[in-house]
Amino acid sequence: MGGLYTLIWEDEAGVFPIGYMLKSVFDELKKVPFLQNDIVFDPFAGTVKIFHKLATERKRTQLVSATTHYLRINQTFKTLKSWRNEPWPIYGRSGEVLFSMERSAVGLFGYMRYGIHLIAHVHCPTAPHGIKLWVPKRSKFKNAWPGLFDNTVAGGLMTDESPFECVIRESDEEASLPERIVREHAKLVGTVKYIYTTESRPGIDDGYIYPECQWVYDLELPEDVIPVPNDGEVESFSLCTVDEVMEQLAVGRWKPNCAVVMLEFFIRMGILTPENEPYFDEIETRLRRKMPFPGPHSFDEDD
Repeated sequence: MGGLYTLIWEDEAGVFPIGYMLKSVFDELKKVPFLQNDIVFDPFAGTVKIFHKLATERKRTQLVSATTHYLRINQTFKTLKSWRNEPWPIYGRSGEVLFSMERSAVGLFGYMRYGIHLIAHVHCPTAPHGIKLWVPKRSKFKNAWPGLFDNTVAGGLMTDESPFECVIRESDEEASLPERIVREHAKLVGTVKYIYTTESRPGIDDGYIYPECQWVYDLELPEDVIPVPNDGEVESFSLCTVDEVMEQLAVGRWKPNCAVVMLEFFIRMGILTPENEPYFDEIETRLRRKMPFPGPHSFDEDD
């Protein structure tokens, strides 16, 4: 693919891929004055090395930070308008952090992104399938996917943050859920791994490649614990039946990666089956994609 390059890294064991970069991004990086001697490009292999010449994670992170700030100041990429001041980890082959990067810039390089999704549900014998789901509606003022439905709690992992501590933080920030209840009752049920691409959205994004791994948690809440918006990212919470959520999914009213996690929940709960879904096998395969890049997700993948 002429417009796409593979970002590579090298350690004692050899060369391995860590990301995907569009040619349009590469062309802009070549214009950054202090990167002139840092970029190694192989036009025949279609590979790019960058940020690799410095010996320590701290120094590499400093160079990465200088680069992303330069691109932001010069308004090179629309996606950097969503700057969050959240450092996200970029991993090497052995699970070590190579460097950290501002979350809004990670998509420019096609690096692995990591997050958590928590689905809170309530036992309800009279409802279809015996449960109801707490579904938030995203604020209409959010840059990304405004007004769409989401999972109860979701967020990205920052550097040095464990998935469970991210669940605790996001549960408070997004849904005002009591820490004690989350710590005692949230259960890790697995991961969902996929790669998706975005289309260009005027003024927001130019369209990039996003390899992602999401740690998925379930939380059964008592009826008297009600999620409440806290940080302005959520407009409201609704207690929905499975049928209502399925109807929302069918008409595209869910944020795409949250829809993916919800499909995994339906499969795990026996709601979505080979008997009622003709594309069941394909859906299940796409929820468990073997990723081409290293990181914590790779430790539970088959060789």
